[in-house]
Amino acid sequence: MVDTLDLKIIAQLEINARTTFVQIGKQIGLSPSSVRERIQKLEETNVITGYKLQLNNDKLGFGLEVFILFKLFSGKLEEFCNQLADFPEIKQIHRITGAHNICMKVVLVDQLHLQQFIDRLLLYGEPTTHLILSDLKK
Repeated sequence: MVDTLDLKIIAQLEINARTTFVQIGKQIGLSPSSVRERIQKLEETNVITGYKLQLNNDKLGFGLEVFILFKLFSGKLEEFCNQLADFPEIKQIHRITGAHNICMKVVLVDQLHLQQFIDRLLLYGEPTTHLILSDLKK
């Protein structure tokens, strides 16, 4: 059972997963050892399932981020899923409901890279591309 103190710990970790037990304890009024025990319990019960590295894609040479809504051709889902390793540009991918059945977040170098990426997708379905202008919330 997750209580309000656990939710406060989770909120602190969502801001910065590298926050120390001491820093979290000061924020929420617990000892560092209590924070550590609670985090371990949250991990053991799979409330916390992992920690993630966030990158500045622009500094890595990927100045273009897009969302692509994708309508797979009938019968192409398994083939497409088997080829996902060939698309390292895809950073997030979700199966969704509606007119499109896939939503993906993709990072690319530039518009030419986007064009080449879309050309590869056309083997599997019909993409609709949306450029990401800015992040309003991380």
